Amino acid sequence: MDINSIIDVYKENSANLESFMTAVETYFRRNEKLISDDTIYTIKSRMKDPEHLRSKVTRKAESGAVINENNIFTEITDLSGVRIIHLYPGQFIKIHQAIMSQIENNEWALNENPTGYTWDHETAQSLEELNIEVKLKPSFYTSVHYVVKPREDAKWCCEIQVRTLFEEIWGEIDHSVNYPVNSSDKIVRDQLKILARLVSTGSRLAESIYKMQNGVT
Repeated sequence: MDINSIIDVYKENSANLESFMTAVETYFRRNEKLISDDTIYTIKSRMKDPEHLRSKVTRKAESGAVINENNIFTEITDLSGVRIIHLYPGQFIKIHQAIMSQIENNEWALNENPTGYTWDHETAQSLEELNIEVKLKPSFYTSVHYVVKPREDAKWCCEIQVRTLFEEIWGEIDHSVNYPVNSSDKIVRDQLKILARLVSTGSRLAESIYKMQNGVT
């Protein structure tokens, strides 16, 4: 495996990746149904840093994956990403519907089934009802991921992550101690799991406040 050649291919094609990522981000920023009632709190986007890509390819290779210049875009689908952050858990359904409407209208194509990462049984049940595959990460990472591309035969993908602001804060803290290499401190890992439970409680309380304020039963 020639990692330098893989990185070079990524750099050579980054303009196409970034162009589609920008189109995805623009869709959310201009979606009246999502911005008129503040469903979306904020939007972030990023292209993967070449050195982070180098580390990811190395880790995948060490675990047995075969990655080369010809399959980099199918083997690693988070080279570009858009993150949608909302305040209240109940707002997720509108964001999900907005994404799926793009699929149904053939504006985008799903590269793979949407995946929801959660440790919470109630959240998992809600996601499964939307035909979202649920997975548990040992770290208690929580987010819903969609990988979309401009059309079925396109190789450019953009990962869309959707999460609450509470989950985003947890994710940023986890990222600061576990990326690119996971912390070897068991106490840190355990405390992050405790924080994940507190985040879930905070999200539920925020949802309750929202419903009371708006007379939603």
